[in-house]
Amino acid sequence: MKTNKIIYWVSTVIVGVMMLFSAYSYFSNPEIAQGFQHLGFPNYFRVELGSAKILGALVLLIPQIPARIKEWSYVGFAITFISAAIAHYSSGDPFSIIIMPIAFFIILIVSYIYFHKTNTTVNNIAA
Repeated sequence: MKTNKIIYWVSTVIVGVMMLFSAYSYFSNPEIAQGFQHLGFPNYFRVELGSAKILGALVLLIPQIPARIKEWSYVGFAITFISAAIAHYSSGDPFSIIIMPIAFFIILIVSYIYFHKTNTTVNNIAA
């Protein structure tokens, strides 16, 4: 049981910190704004996505948030990672850029699996 919690928290913290850092970069780094233009997205989408990443990361990282709300955060991040990989691929970006959202998607999946293994509330709802 202790190993499950460690795997859950390590993977969740990796995703949460990455999302918070990503959101911070969206608001403070002009190169990120240029990257959004390169992908064909409007500037307001960068602000919207950055705000959603902050909220989603907080939902995952705060233990007191109900499990059903955490589920929505997992879904949102999954859509974000898959969409990012597709957008980078469609824009002709190199494989090294395309693989990053896929790698974080895999870490998100690990977090999600261990969230269910360690959370008795979720397990009781599913039964």
